[in-house]
Amino acid sequence: MMNLDDAISITEYQTLAEFRYQLRRFLRFSEQAARAAGLEPQQHQLLLALMGLPEGKKATIGTLAERLQLAHHSTVELVDRLVERGFIQRSRDEADQRKVLVTLTPQGEEVLRNLSLSHRDELLSIGPALVQALNSILNNTNNT
Repeated sequence: MMNLDDAISITEYQTLAEFRYQLRRFLRFSEQAARAAGLEPQQHQLLLALMGLPEGKKATIGTLAERLQLAHHSTVELVDRLVERGFIQRSRDEADQRKVLVTLTPQGEEVLRNLSLSHRDELLSIGPALVQALNSILNNTNNT
């Protein structure tokens, strides 16, 4: 038996679908921009996660795997490919030699900067529709 709180109106379905559409538009743009820059989308995401780590977080494989929501071994493979391309480098943590830290190289910073500039421009363009769709979901949820 369905609880009244479990009911979803057609408006809520439409609102969720619009949010998913707007989000997917941005993600598709991001994937295409990464590929145009010679990167796979997950490689771009790793570079961004690395540069955008919250203050106090160390750039270990484990931290990056968590930020990307990937398995540890998948993150190691991504790191390996980006090291081969000269976009990142590995080093040992001075405080704990067992830990490997990952840092961006100047070449990695440059490709990430260019991608981030284009992403910022795209968000300035489509961001209002994305925000409106999210606000509609939040407003509908608060009103039920």
